[in-house]
Amino acid sequence: MSLEQEEETQHGLLLGCSDAVPAFIEPNVRFWITTVRQSFIRRFLQWTELLDPTNVFISVESIENSRHLLCTNEDASNPASEDQRIQEAWKRSLATVHPDSSNLIPKLFRPAAFLPFMAPTVFLSMMPPKGIKSVILPQVFLYTYMTTFNSINGNRSYTCKPLERSLLMAEAIAASTFLGVVPHFIQIKYGLTNPWIKRLLPVVFLVQASGINVYMSRNIESIKGIAVMDKEGNVLGHSTIAGTKAVRETAVSRTVLFGTSALIPEIFTYFFKRTQFFLKNPGSLWILKLSCTFLTMGLMVPVSFSVFPQIGQIQCRSHEEKIQPSTEETEIFYHRGV
Repeated sequence: MSLEQEEETQHGLLLGCSDAVPAFIEPNVRFWITTVRQSFIRRFLQWTELLDPTNVFISVESIENSRHLLCTNEDASNPASEDQRIQEAWKRSLATVHPDSSNLIPKLFRPAAFLPFMAPTVFLSMMPPKGIKSVILPQVFLYTYMTTFNSINGNRSYTCKPLERSLLMAEAIAASTFLGVVPHFIQIKYGLTNPWIKRLLPVVFLVQASGINVYMSRNIESIKGIAVMDKEGNVLGHSTIAGTKAVRETAVSRTVLFGTSALIPEIFTYFFKRTQFFLKNPGSLWILKLSCTFLTMGLMVPVSFSVFPQIGQIQCRSHEEKIQPSTEETEIFYHRGV
């Protein structure tokens, strides 16, 4: 099914739920608020299920049925329900529907698609430079996908014109790509000989670029503010403080993800090149490095998505004065985004 066809069904996903309850609260938001105090381990295990690659191919019909079940079944209000149908419905909904807009996430940019796209791209972006094209193209693809993923899966509770969003994304892609190619151009121009500098320089720039990419692609959240809610999911207003915190937390998790995923394969290959096996099978180096990149990212993606809860908390007194009178609760919540 095409993206346009998916978008035509998005309103059906929302209306099916809004017709089922008197005051519609997005089921995914309800789930994340209920589980906001989960431990890191519980969040990690939750994400290992949501990152199952088969979630990319869940049909719209299956998603609609799952959403209808979550909105009409009383037992679904408890995320810890042992009912297998409800557990599967939560998995499908959380993996495919955006919590802020209740819209379907395009298949190629669902969280489950992140690892299959990013691991080989990170591997290619860390290859030794052989020419200008071999340097620029992997970086452009890496940061184009990264920017689009960040934008689609970020907080969407604010209003933004398509042109404004497109310009932000273009700036993020250009700036990140520039940072990504800098260490490779340095190697081409100056012919670095120290093996550790040659290996670590691209890692350092990748860490910086991945963090900056989040800030630039989601900067509008800090400017316009994002929705903040009470513990029932009722929107109290929009907060730039929450928007800034959401972007900062996501940027930190991305730097940890890409820094670790790029560094560990470089360390492994450094020592592998000194083994007898490599001397007899030099072509095995790239197979090892690609495998190591997949394994490292396979572990680090759920780790980075789990470092911070999907629904963050802020003390009410720390928010803007216009929001504080809206509730008597001491803590209010915001959707951080992926």
